[in-house]
Amino acid sequence: MEGLIKGLINVALDAIDGGDEAPPRRAQARPPPAEDEELRSRSTWAEVVSSGEQEKDEGPKQGSGYGYGRRKEESAGGSEGVWESFEAKKKPQHHASSPVKHYQGEGKERKDGDWETVEGKKKPHHPPLRRQHQSEAWQGYKQPPSEQVYSDDTTHRINIETTDQELDNLSRACHKLWELDTNRLVPGKDYEINCGEGKKVYQKDDMAANNLFTWLDEDILRRPTYSRFCSLLDNYNPNEGVKEVITSEEKHEQEAFIEEISRTAPMKYLHKYLVAKRVVPHDFEEFKNLMKSLWFHLYGRGGGSSCSSAFEHVFVGEIKGRGEHEVSGFHNWIQFYLEEAKGTVNYQGYIFPRRRGQIPDTETQLLTIQFEWHGILKSVSTSLIGVSPEFEIALYTLCFFVGGEDNHVQLGPYSVNIKCYRLGNNKIGSIFPIAED
Repeated sequence: MEGLIKGLINVALDAIDGGDEAPPRRAQARPPPAEDEELRSRSTWAEVVSSGEQEKDEGPKQGSGYGYGRRKEESAGGSEGVWESFEAKKKPQHHASSPVKHYQGEGKERKDGDWETVEGKKKPHHPPLRRQHQSEAWQGYKQPPSEQVYSDDTTHRINIETTDQELDNLSRACHKLWELDTNRLVPGKDYEINCGEGKKVYQKDDMAANNLFTWLDEDILRRPTYSRFCSLLDNYNPNEGVKEVITSEEKHEQEAFIEEISRTAPMKYLHKYLVAKRVVPHDFEEFKNLMKSLWFHLYGRGGGSSCSSAFEHVFVGEIKGRGEHEVSGFHNWIQFYLEEAKGTVNYQGYIFPRRRGQIPDTETQLLTIQFEWHGILKSVSTSLIGVSPEFEIALYTLCFFVGGEDNHVQLGPYSVNIKCYRLGNNKIGSIFPIAED
């Protein structure tokens, strides 16, 4: 699949190079109100985020269970097949009935995965991106992982040892991951956001006159883990239930991403922690294979087979069909920034915090928002802003292995519930943060 990020970013660049102004904003066709859907009771998904509203997402369709490497006395299902590596599966052409339209540019061949931009784009405030942005690096990531060049491992200068207090307290371990995220961005220095106006979940009016991201230092997305993360975002059809095609080049990108982040402090700490808990193998190569399987192994969702993965759902996002037409997953700020820059995301405003007086500002790095993606509404979604890809992978993996469905932890100044839904015994159905302040 060519170019959800790489192909369309060039289209966006052409528009940016032509001037700072975007087409004037026009009224968007909105899906019909879904108050009944938003307020209905869900036995496993209900979570109050603001004045009794629920944070919605896609829940597992199977029974919950423990993750990889659980000791047999903890997991009734045993561990057969736990370390099975990801196997490539072929997929057919995408169905014409998909709710997301294909991009039809002037004089350009129509390709699967190139999406039509949403009308009524807000005035962009992003600085012009350079045409060579990421393209050469991304092409290199398609090579066999053994032929690629990775960053040096500098963790010998960082204390990544676990303590008894951290092993006994998940919140302390998550806070340690936050401290180890030296690749996290600094608001005002690396990027700036404009939160706009606040709203309740059930309110449908667009309360944001501008984009969420005012600007981002373009050099950020050239950092090794960020760049490799971006290269993965165009590997998926976001329509839930449509079988995925994973090419050999895309598998190379996956393996290279895992190799790159495995050289960072958060991932080194994660491995030490899980080894101490006896839930992952001591051998680091086996651990990396486990990580690849956990995040990229395909499974069924929305009635289809081999059509989803933990990485796609959590970081890229999916669009439900079958009459629901809503966005599920999509909890990553980098994906949001890139999609917003292309005009496929329309930021609608932040969701009022449960605690009065705590209004988000440009310094906020935990934000609950509402937005549309390809014209489809995501009524409530929380993301960590400016954190590194390796931090999010490590945080969610840690909570999946040693936590429960609700994981009340402290991340720097933020009290967060990492909501974790398991699919069967060894898959991440969904995992995302919920602000508790």
